[in-house]
Amino acid sequence: MMFPLVRNALSSLRIRRIQQIRQSHSKHSPDFHDKYGDILLASGTSFCLVTWVFLVTQIGIQWGCSPVGRVTPQEWNEE
Repeated sequence: MMFPLVRNALSSLRIRRIQQIRQSHSKHSPDFHDKYGDILLASGTSFCLVTWVFLVTQIGIQWGCSPVGRVTPQEWNEE
């Protein structure tokens, strides 16, 4: 009873797979992403890298400024 249903489902998946393969092999004209995708990816990566290098080296952030061991508690003033 379930066998024809499964057989039909598998055959439809095979047909879809063949259609997708045929579509993927068809020639298409290059779109915006085909023309400029790699350039945009490289320029965005370099922009982020340069920005982080500038922030880390030039802006004067003190890294690892944990107060553990440096701060001692003061006496409590009860008035």
